[in-house]
Amino acid sequence: MAPDSEGNRVLIPVGVGLPERPPSDIVWSLSGASMGTTWNARVIAPAGADKAGVQAAIEAELTEVVALFSPWEPSSEISRFNTAPAGMWAVSQGFWDLVDAAMDLGDETNGAVDPTLGALVDLWGFGPPGPRSPLLPTPADDEIEAALKVSGWGRLRLNREARGMMQLGGMRLDVSGIAKGHAVDRVSNRLHAMGATSHLVEIGGELKARGVKPDGQPWWVEIEQPEGSPAPRTVCALLDLAVATSGDYRRAFEHGGRRYPHTIDGSTGRPVDNGLASVTVFHPEAMKADAYATALIVMGPFEGPEFARDLGLAAHFVERTPRGLIERMTPAYQAMMDEGA
Repeated sequence: MAPDSEGNRVLIPVGVGLPERPPSDIVWSLSGASMGTTWNARVIAPAGADKAGVQAAIEAELTEVVALFSPWEPSSEISRFNTAPAGMWAVSQGFWDLVDAAMDLGDETNGAVDPTLGALVDLWGFGPPGPRSPLLPTPADDEIEAALKVSGWGRLRLNREARGMMQLGGMRLDVSGIAKGHAVDRVSNRLHAMGATSHLVEIGGELKARGVKPDGQPWWVEIEQPEGSPAPRTVCALLDLAVATSGDYRRAFEHGGRRYPHTIDGSTGRPVDNGLASVTVFHPEAMKADAYATALIVMGPFEGPEFARDLGLAAHFVERTPRGLIERMTPAYQAMMDEGA
């Protein structure tokens, strides 16, 4: 049964089968800090589980993600690749798997997902070098062109037999657009393998739930929305499902009366400027929910909804227009609303 939905929009996944029983009636609330943000988990512990051991297992997964993909850690694998001389470099299996998946998503989205934009991310002040000084102008055309020459998912060459990646010399990988979702999937999979088959994991606003609570209720979560959104407060029953939201309000800077969000359009080398305030995507995999939310922001308010509809994604868009914020939604999202009505 849905919670009191007076004034609320309630979303329920369509066609979900009967969930398995939780492993026990014990619910642990765990939390911590990692990846420059916070994480939280609600875990239904299996019989004989050790709370400290579960906490340690979650932290081990997050530590591994940081060691692989944090450009803020000089010793991470991504930092070592980014500073390596030109040439083909062998990488670890975990590193390969995520970058390879990102490249597949780049093909699927025609570059709206692009793991090679680190030079542009840094140039615009969203990477490890830190924010641009407000006293400086925005990057000049020649600076953007120079960064574009070492960017672009079509330029990254992969050698599958050698599990190698070609460093052009100056190319900087950045998987921040999918790393939190990937981490959520890793933590969820680790918990499931430990027998905690019912849980809710959240890292920096990206969420994934499996199973149900001891009372049989699903994991209810509130969907993030930008200030002034035309949509009412929205709650969703996350039944073996993940949700991610990408928005122009999360990380941005203002210069000359204009707002520059952190999402970079690889086709222009500049922050997106297409009117989309936020995109929310549901998907069974948190990494793909994360990736598609970013891709749809890059695609914009017309191509984005069309792509999401054709792919069958449950997606919600909030667009800034001269007459204020408006919302759009895909048929799959509308079906979740109808299920919750």
